[in-house]
Amino acid sequence: MPHVNKEMISFFLTTKCNLRCRYCYNSQKRRDNPIQTLDLDFAKAGIDYFFDNFQSRHIRFYGPGEPTQAFFLMKEIRDYAYSKVGEKLTVEIQTNGAFSYKVCEWLFENANIVWVSFDGTPDIQNYNRPFPKERPSSPIIEENVKSLTRHLKRNGTVGVRVTITNNNMHRQIEMINYFALLGIKHIWCDPLFQEVKDKPVCMTKERQENFDFNMDEFVHTYVKAYKYAKSIGIFYGTNLIYNFDGYSEYNCRACIPVPHLTPDGYVSACDMVTFGGNANHMQPLVYGKWNAEDKVIQFYEERIKVLRSRKVSNMPACKKCEVSSKCAGYCLGETLNETGSLFGCNPRVCGAVRKIYNEIGTVKYEYFHP
Repeated sequence: MPHVNKEMISFFLTTKCNLRCRYCYNSQKRRDNPIQTLDLDFAKAGIDYFFDNFQSRHIRFYGPGEPTQAFFLMKEIRDYAYSKVGEKLTVEIQTNGAFSYKVCEWLFENANIVWVSFDGTPDIQNYNRPFPKERPSSPIIEENVKSLTRHLKRNGTVGVRVTITNNNMHRQIEMINYFALLGIKHIWCDPLFQEVKDKPVCMTKERQENFDFNMDEFVHTYVKAYKYAKSIGIFYGTNLIYNFDGYSEYNCRACIPVPHLTPDGYVSACDMVTFGGNANHMQPLVYGKWNAEDKVIQFYEERIKVLRSRKVSNMPACKKCEVSSKCAGYCLGETLNETGSLFGCNPRVCGAVRKIYNEIGTVKYEYFHP
């Protein structure tokens, strides 16, 4: 199903993180703000709103820090959601995998989908995603992944989400084989993208010139890896193809929009906007605010209207594209961050999407994309 069909409420639980990833897209935002944690009453109000207005009963735990660093809050939110809809509830988490066995045991029983951010073989993982003071993270994450693949219940899916950098671009087949040994059948990768800072990338010449990632080379290496993974029964996706299994005028759930609750008390439409206050050029993706005094969420209806208008028929460059229904303008958050426009096209990826589609065509996959 197209990515836009994945409706869920996301909880950005905490800004606290126990890893020091070299390419973190919100590191400046976390540096500029004290550690913050999502308000439980806000989370409960968000659940009430979501269940009242959407048919989906899917909840998700995410950053901007590591969600398991707020483990007890995560359990309280899950329990509240369960009290509302019972066994209809499905639970997803995107985690760095660096947590205790106690957390692992809770996930065995309560999670339906676990995505572990994991960049490949130990040397790559330990370089890209170390603990503080450059301590290696791969040993604990390997063990947790193996435990999850063996013991996750509720017909669960365990997958890994990989950031592709120059360090692992040419090692994707090696990486697939490594994950296969850990019991992983589902892999999604994201080509490296620009950090969210105070201005869109297009307004900062230095950032454009210093960004070192060859998208053409990624396409070439990805297609080879995709075909290899398919030959051994592993699904290897990328965010460039997550609408290749359907037709859609909208790229993703940010265009519906569905709520992502931030630790500073806002409603965001997108994983790229993890703080609602001082969101700068990403402000159009902030469409609500928690009123703690009155215990209500105040929505910005005009911004919702604009987000819902972000579709192929309103994007001149996309209307002329032969794969527009398989892309629908690409990732809204990345595009806004790089171009400064909700309706702009993203030249960094447009050609890449077309090339990949010409190589692999329509893709059918389960309801498991991150």
